[in-house]
Amino acid sequence: MTSKELAWRIRRHALEMTHVSGGSHIAAILSIADIMGVLYNDVMNIFPDDPKNDKRDRFILSKGHAGAAVYAALAEKGFFDVEKLKTHYSDGSMLSGHVSHKGVPGVEFSTGSLGHGVCVAAGMAMAGKCDERNYRVFSVIGDGECDEGSVWEMALFANHYRLSNFTVIVDHNKMQSLDTCEKTLELINLAEKWRAFGWKVIEIDGHNHDELREALLEKSENKSTCIIAHTVKGKGISFMENNILWHYRDPQGEFYENAVKELEDAK
Repeated sequence: MTSKELAWRIRRHALEMTHVSGGSHIAAILSIADIMGVLYNDVMNIFPDDPKNDKRDRFILSKGHAGAAVYAALAEKGFFDVEKLKTHYSDGSMLSGHVSHKGVPGVEFSTGSLGHGVCVAAGMAMAGKCDERNYRVFSVIGDGECDEGSVWEMALFANHYRLSNFTVIVDHNKMQSLDTCEKTLELINLAEKWRAFGWKVIEIDGHNHDELREALLEKSENKSTCIIAHTVKGKGISFMENNILWHYRDPQGEFYENAVKELEDAK
């Protein structure tokens, strides 16, 4: 399987999961599908048969509402049976709407409160450095999540301790919750902000797998890395792209049928 094939499967699973469950956030899931495809297929050191292997790289989805993308990636990489994805968001399922680690092999930490997951990821990176371990830590955060003060406290912490084993990927789709980032709380000079906090910053097309792979494999010797991935919210389904309604709307009826057709035609 290639990273592009994995990204397509993540999109297809996510569409089905939100359709069956009536769950939200399909557009937020679609915008990170390519990031997840490259991370889990080409970059991270993972052990599907031994999820807690000490040598594993760690990943935390700080924008936890896009958790279906993590579940789909893990299932496709063999952490658990793909059939379990059908239970997403149902009563008693281990696959909650916001990503949960409880009973889910491969998930490091439950998230949902924005600005928290990335801080835990920084702590994991610090632990790795203190223990002189070689694993890397990755965390995907939303651009709207950068409104949280805890994100910038984390950025100061990571710089102070020179956490070169730590990479944060900002899903910069320019939208949050009910409107654009610009109209909600402007992210002026986002790249310069991260540089000012001492981070190495790489800006890329968040849907270009070659650019993603190169950036994610790159590691600074004495700095944490922030990858600002310019993405399209709802990427892959034309009527969802850059349409804020699909932050909360679930795909039903003709919307679902048309979305399935678009994804299948793009396969």
